[in-house]
Amino acid sequence: MAQKLKVGILFGGRSTEHEVSLRSAASVLAAIDRKKFTPVLLGIAKDGTWLDSSESAKLLKGEKLSKHKTDLMPKLDPKKIDVVFPVLHGANGEDGSMQGFLKLINVPFVGPGILGSAAGMDKDVTKRLLLEAGIKVADGIVCKAHERPALSFSTAKKKLGLPLFVKPANAGSSVGVSKVRTEKEFLAAMSAAFRFDTKLLVEKAIIGREIEVAVMGNEYPVASIPGEIVPGDEFYSYDDKYASTSASSSKIPADLPKKAVLEIQKNAVKAYRALSLEGMTRVDFFYTEEGELLVNEVNTLPGFTSISMYPKMWEASGVPFPELVTKLIECALARHTRENTLVTAL
Repeated sequence: MAQKLKVGILFGGRSTEHEVSLRSAASVLAAIDRKKFTPVLLGIAKDGTWLDSSESAKLLKGEKLSKHKTDLMPKLDPKKIDVVFPVLHGANGEDGSMQGFLKLINVPFVGPGILGSAAGMDKDVTKRLLLEAGIKVADGIVCKAHERPALSFSTAKKKLGLPLFVKPANAGSSVGVSKVRTEKEFLAAMSAAFRFDTKLLVEKAIIGREIEVAVMGNEYPVASIPGEIVPGDEFYSYDDKYASTSASSSKIPADLPKKAVLEIQKNAVKAYRALSLEGMTRVDFFYTEEGELLVNEVNTLPGFTSISMYPKMWEASGVPFPELVTKLIECALARHTRENTLVTAL
């Protein structure tokens, strides 16, 4: 009988999406095939402390952690972990920083590599690369913190019309995103977005349906059937995604013509390749009444909670959650094997 692989489930972290990460980790832990894998909890506290297995279990259960000294040196022994399944959402988790660390210690990991993670996390860079690949995105203005005095409401209004969306360039789960119609709202939205990043995007509001599709694979990625988000608020905000009182809903599969489904899947894979992604990613589109398709953003480490679209779309496509976890781990191992054949020193 083959020895079971030890899978480190990496979660928590110094991120505005810390709590979402805990939910994702719990779902992955429940779904992982125990006949093939032995899960190892790798929790990171909000202050950046790497926790041992017992403290990681407490973090996952929402229990109070024991007093500990802050230790930013990761307690991760490559000899004791065969592959890491990171569900670290947001900054310091899906922006390439953790991927770089795992690559340095030569541990396979689920999800995109350094370049794809960094490019997919930064909405500005994402849009530039997608435009270069001939993929439509919403018109917008990029503003860095030092450029803030030069960007006025009247300038944004003249170029993009109203309403507008203001969002941090590097944040997920709609954290720091605002919909604005007035100068007062615009100034407040700028301040809110700059709390989470040193760069923001001001984007034209697109009137259309919010369609999402899950993509998986390395050299030969495949797309799931699309799903649709029906926001319960003016837009799909953080509270609308995760609050127990949310009125949002999802439709899987999305009610779309066959031609539109094929076009969405084709563009999702095209975007995946343009951003140098591997392993997994969720691609989010706007689909207008005129049939125009625009990519809103990509999520390189999408949620794995009980309500998350990525696993739900694959389940509707014939890949149940446990099988999905296994496939993603297999993608990680295959990429690691491929990369380890390369010459790194002469």
